[in-house]
Amino acid sequence: MDKLHPTKAELEFLSLAFNKFYDIYEEILYKSSFWNETAFYRFSKIKEAYSLYGELQMYEPIKWKLQEMKISRPPMESEIAKELFKCIRNIFSHFPFFSCWNEVWITEELINWNKPNQSIDKFIKKYLNHKEVEYRFWESETKKMTYVSIKFPVDFSNKIFLKDIISEREGVKFSLILMKQVMDSCVVK
Repeated sequence: MDKLHPTKAELEFLSLAFNKFYDIYEEILYKSSFWNETAFYRFSKIKEAYSLYGELQMYEPIKWKLQEMKISRPPMESEIAKELFKCIRNIFSHFPFFSCWNEVWITEELINWNKPNQSIDKFIKKYLNHKEVEYRFWESETKKMTYVSIKFPVDFSNKIFLKDIISEREGVKFSLILMKQVMDSCVVK
């Protein structure tokens, strides 16, 4: 007989992960002083949010939502919500020697230092020279529309800075909003 889902262990993990993510989301998007914090403090919170979302991507209903987004949402939204965010999370996880968003960089040699053709390498090569993707979102606190661009690398022979792919302030806000939309699809209200 198949186990019923979510199991007790899944519920415990999901409760902890969702609650922590939502706390970080609230701080970054709605606490006006967040962007006045040190770059290191901001980066620590941002890394934590990407890490939590990366772990939650393994939960089957999240996978279903990401798959459904390929059909129902604008082009590239599913790929960004899944592949780009996973790539960023993996950069943070495997190269933990950066102190702030604007310092983060990779090269083909660096990401393949131990074993070639892993997830970061595959992502960069898959989207190398892909056209820029633009989004906008409403910020209720400031009552304004914010625009963000995601720019994929055009060259893999030099340093690729994360800030050149997606900006810290607008890019992280956009990322968290999209992550939350994916996660909210699994929440019974």
